Amino acid sequence: MILLRKADSMAKVLVVMGSDSDFPVMEKCFKMLAAFGVSYDAAVASAHRTPERAAELAREAEGKGYDVIIAAAGLAAHLAGVLASNTVLPVIGVPCKGGALNGVDALYATVQMPTGIPVATVAIDGAANAAILACQMIAIRDGELRAKLADYKEELKSSVDAKNAALQEKIANI
Repeated sequence: MILLRKADSMAKVLVVMGSDSDFPVMEKCFKMLAAFGVSYDAAVASAHRTPERAAELAREAEGKGYDVIIAAAGLAAHLAGVLASNTVLPVIGVPCKGGALNGVDALYATVQMPTGIPVATVAIDGAANAAILACQMIAIRDGELRAKLADYKEELKSSVDAKNAALQEKIANI
């Protein structure tokens, strides 16, 4: 059932994709989790084709040591909701681009959950942000990870400052 195991320590994040075709989008998630040193497992389970497997993954996640579940799906995108309805762990949904509505249908299906079954939802194809949000959730009780996130935010700020300086130089040379 598990397709991928990454990192040496016990996994913290379970990433469930509705299809292996979601991998190109989710690769950014995997890379971001690895960059922060957060372990993860990944699996494919469909809310519609293998609902029992999806429910089982969610029901067993806490007992297997996961802290957060990330769910990626396109089109009808009910995967995050199915997972969230079967666990008390936080679930982050990544709506994937595709189909006639270019991912908007997946966004609505992921974000419009009934009361009691929340799904934190990132942008269409927002896999990197899903990983960062998962890290922030884990960092509530992990000071080392919190420090890495603080450093990352400083790097973001520095990159914007550098871009602003470059822009000012271009404008000065007009």
